[in-house]
Amino acid sequence: MRYEIKGTPLPVVIISLAAGEAIDCENGAMSWMSGNLKQETKGGGVGKMFSRALTGESLFTQTFTAEGKDGFIAFSSSFPGNILAVELTAGRSIVVQKRSYLASTPGVNKEIFFQKKLGAGLLGGEGFIMQKFSGNGIVFLEIDGACIEYELAAGEKMVLDSGYLAMMDETCKMDIEAVAGLKNKFLGGDGIFNTVVYGPGKVTVQTMPAMAVAGAIQPYIITSGG
Repeated sequence: MRYEIKGTPLPVVIISLAAGEAIDCENGAMSWMSGNLKQETKGGGVGKMFSRALTGESLFTQTFTAEGKDGFIAFSSSFPGNILAVELTAGRSIVVQKRSYLASTPGVNKEIFFQKKLGAGLLGGEGFIMQKFSGNGIVFLEIDGACIEYELAAGEKMVLDSGYLAMMDETCKMDIEAVAGLKNKFLGGDGIFNTVVYGPGKVTVQTMPAMAVAGAIQPYIITSGG
């Protein structure tokens, strides 16, 4: 399998499959493909369908397989930003924000990930429910805006405003932290709580969370009644 990520600010990943190779994706994620790809829609059982519903994904998944000869398939981003190709091995699992999944090779396992600390999920802005990817293979993720990576040492701390955490290694831990000082809490404009991530592991932040964009354009949206 080969892939190429093209285009800005709405990128697309074009995946080339050798005969017999397959790629998994969410239902309806395909943008375009060659005519020799076989499509198979799967449910995966009630438990997996329920997990996908909690993370905002479609209830069904699809597998596309190149038949008879080489083929290709494209998956487009749904929001201005980047597409990341993350290689997973037996020694590396990642936790990502909801609705970031585009596609993956068949060796990748997709699971629901609950924050162990309820407050971190409810108040930190990243959500109580996230997604975990493990196994062996490549997973393609869409990130809001540009992405910047940091490598945290064991116990090293990073503070983020709500919504800016895109992905972290499963070895990292996430918590919330109240903003210090009453003036900072209520007049600082950054909210009352921040997300805190502790190493060791790699952390990926995004520069343009969808929720931040929605808040920025809200004053310019004209609504009419009646």
